[in-house]
This record gives sequence, C-alpha cells and structure tokens, in this order.
Amino acid sequence: MKKTKLLFSLVASLFAFLLQAQRSEIKGKLIASDDVEGIHILNKTASKFTISNDKGEFTIVAKATDTLFISSLVYENKEIIITEEQESSNSIEIKLEEKVSELDKVVVGKILTGSLQSDLENSDAKTEINFYDLGIPGNTKLPLTQNEKKLHDADGGSWGHIGLGFGVNFHKLLNKISGRTKKLKDIVELDDRDKCINRLRIDYESILFENDTLAKNLRNEYFLFSQEDENFLSLCKEDNDIKLLEFLQQKLKAYRENLNSSNND
Repeated sequence: MKKTKLLFSLVASLFAFLLQAQRSEIKGKLIASDDVEGIHILNKTASKFTISNDKGEFTIVAKATDTLFISSLVYENKEIIITEEQESSNSIEIKLEEKVSELDKVVVGKILTGSLQSDLENSDAKTEINFYDLGIPGNTKLPLTQNEKKLHDADGGSWGHIGLGFGVNFHKLLNKISGRTKKLKDIVELDDRDKCINRLRIDYESILFENDTLAKNLRNEYFLFSQEDENFLSLCKEDNDIKLLEFLQQKLKAYRENLNSSNND
C-alpha cells in the first residue's frame, strides 16, 4: 500500500513537472486610460501570479489555453485565455476598462415652478445648502492624491472563500507579500511630511528667522531636519499654531547646536 502511494506521488509530481516544463515566460502589457501599476495578473491554470509595473508591463509563466485573471479596484476584472499565437510570440496586450460607479436616482423634494419668488417661499431650504440637504451623495474630504489612490487600491479588494467558511482578501494579501503596500505607505508618509513642511515654511519662516541669522542655504537643511522628527506628522495633524511654532523653535535651537558641534570638530 505504501509503495502504491509513493509511486502515485512520484507519477503526480512528474506529471506536474512536465506540465510546468511546457510553459514559458510571456511578456505582457496592460493598456488603460490611467494608472496601471500594481495590478494583479493570476494564471489560474498554473497557480502563478505577478504584478504589473508603473508602465503596465508584466512577465508571467504561461502557455496556450491557460486562463489569466486580471484583478484591480480601478478597472473591471478581466479573464482571458492564452492563444497559441500569443504563446509563440511570447507577448500579449490586454486592454482594461475603467469601473464606472452609477449614482442612484436623486430626489430633490418639492416640484419647483420656475418662479424665484414662489419657489423661495415654498422652499424649506436653509440659508446654506449643501449636497446633504439635496439628498445627493457627497464627500467633504479632500480628494486622494495619486499615491494615496495607489495605496487605497493596494490595501483594498474583495474577499474570496477558500473553504470551511474561511475568507481571504487575495488582493490585499498579495500586495503585503510583495512589499508593495509597505512601499506605498512609506511614499504616502513622505508626501505628507513634504506637504506639511512646505506649509510651515510659508506660514512661519519669516517669523522664525526674523531675529535669527541662519544662512539661507542652510534653511532647507534645517527644515528637513525638523520633518524627520518622529512627532512631526502628529503635530501637523493637530494643526495647533502655538505647538507647531514652539516645535520649530526647539528644532532650530537643536539644529544650531548640531551645526556648532560639527564646526568645532
């Protein structure tokens, strides 16, 4: 019985190896109207996956009749079957269609007559009207930056079931395994630091250096020194002018001490 099982395992392994050996690397390119970086390409037949680069290019092991599944939050999911022509040329181009979110019907309320005086008298609207008053979906937050969109895409996705009631977010998991999520978080944090330090320079540079003689060519270095502080981002989010100014003054003093120490060495 043990010999039979061992023989079966060897035959199965050999069969899998032969199937894999028939596959070769195919270079692909995703064509779309917007960002094409970090999109997942899964070879469902061979259980292989890869991620596109910033140009939409990718390389994946595949052969004719293999099924590729392209997954993204921004674009419609797409499933294609590799043809013999694509296998022989070792290349493939895939066009993606952007997802379109349709709004529900908008109900304004009372029927307007077209007469300004009459409509104002019959209206229950307050002086200030926003999209909530009109029953229209809206958002008061600032739109996401390009890098924030990439991070949102990398950290999102839908859940899939793997049996026994367990669910796995493959999109999110693959980005974590590849290190893409961490890389994007670092980029977004750096963007936030840069945005904040630029705002502080505009608001406080003239005050900080009103009585300070720090050379202009050293001021950039001082501000970079300030934004590297571990408490910098949390202070920026508080948006407290007094705390921010005190912080910058303390960092200026520390920067000068470091500068003097370096000059004395």
